[in-house]
Amino acid sequence: MFCIKNVKDDYLDNDKGGVYSVPVYLNVYDLTSFNGYAYWLGLGVYHSGVQVHGIEYAYGGHEDPTTGIFKSVPQQCVGFKLRKSILIGKTNLDPAQVKSMMDKLAKDYKGDAYNLLTKNCNHFCNDVCLSLTGNPIPSWINRLARIGNELFPSSFVNLL
Repeated sequence: MFCIKNVKDDYLDNDKGGVYSVPVYLNVYDLTSFNGYAYWLGLGVYHSGVQVHGIEYAYGGHEDPTTGIFKSVPQQCVGFKLRKSILIGKTNLDPAQVKSMMDKLAKDYKGDAYNLLTKNCNHFCNDVCLSLTGNPIPSWINRLARIGNELFPSSFVNLL
């Protein structure tokens, strides 16, 4: 894991009795240079992570039946180029509550459950954004996976 800065009390909303009001960002990364062209057609292959309280949470696959959720320094996904950071909304959850939510999601997002078309990093980010803000991620981010899921039979998808 990376060293993450401490969360400051800047996010306390004193107008709401000291309740947290924290921005939630979706950081979207290009997985291929083809995205430079595909983006303008509403397509592309993207990785995404959710940034909240100075931490970026994302999901990736591996062979073990342990969590595939990981955290990193925001907007610095190693090996990929940041395309954009999108404000999804705000959350009233404090850092401990976000961690608790991630611990619950870890049961559903195990590394060996990763599937490029049906359970990828963008599916994870959508679930996180809905839980934190009530807002989904923009549809173009996972459009190619949805199209692929419609085109390919489930037996083929399980091989991915």
